[in-house]
Amino acid sequence: MTEKIPVSFKSEILARMRELTQLPLVDRVVVTAQRMLPGHVIGIHSDRPLLGYEMARLVVQLNQQWRPEHGGVLELFSSPDGKAVVRVDPEYNTAFGFPLHAGSYHGVTEVTRPRQTVVFNFWHVANTPELAEYVQALLANLHFSEFPAALNPVASSAESTLPEETTFRAGTAAVALQRLGYDDATIVTGYRHSAGLAICETGDMETDVAVLLADWMAYLYRDSFDLARWNSLRNTLDGVAMVPRLRPAWQLCLPEWSESK
Repeated sequence: MTEKIPVSFKSEILARMRELTQLPLVDRVVVTAQRMLPGHVIGIHSDRPLLGYEMARLVVQLNQQWRPEHGGVLELFSSPDGKAVVRVDPEYNTAFGFPLHAGSYHGVTEVTRPRQTVVFNFWHVANTPELAEYVQALLANLHFSEFPAALNPVASSAESTLPEETTFRAGTAAVALQRLGYDDATIVTGYRHSAGLAICETGDMETDVAVLLADWMAYLYRDSFDLARWNSLRNTLDGVAMVPRLRPAWQLCLPEWSESK
């Protein structure tokens, strides 16, 4: 429904969502019309913002003459197996907006009559579809056989003692550094940093920046966008000069910060 909504209205909604969420949302608004039919129910889930996914959502209810027996109540949970802590009735001409994160669990109770909503989706400036396209291209056909020989003993030792998800993310960061053209020493440093085996403080600015950005992209690729981690990365690199080799990744991962330098 995106093209059917006036540009001026989308702009007003976007401005209001920026104000309410205090998030740096890009000038992209995608609008969908959704309908639940009798018997439909939406189970508890978080819709965490995976790589390139939206960061905030506004749900507008269009259910005239709604009554409690009609169901379709939006419920918010503090955990995937707990009780609802907030219940939002789908009353006509009301709306509910919320940011998405790994813990934003919600669901919709079973409906006994059609439930109609219009949903506005918003993207964080540092988790755009353009970033997703870049990271997925960089890590396409991911094979850890690309590791340089110098990394093999480090990776083998880590795989025998650390969880698989940890070594997978570390391996992903190493492949990112390999494909960005960095030397064996930087790749090993990046793996150790992402695996939690060492803190990257080499004293070489470009090495440290490359490792941090590769680690972040590996995290996005494996997990999801995490606002706290992103803010930490942004604060760490505040004041650091742009590294030409990393410019594409830098501008997509830290767009607000990079554009001001």
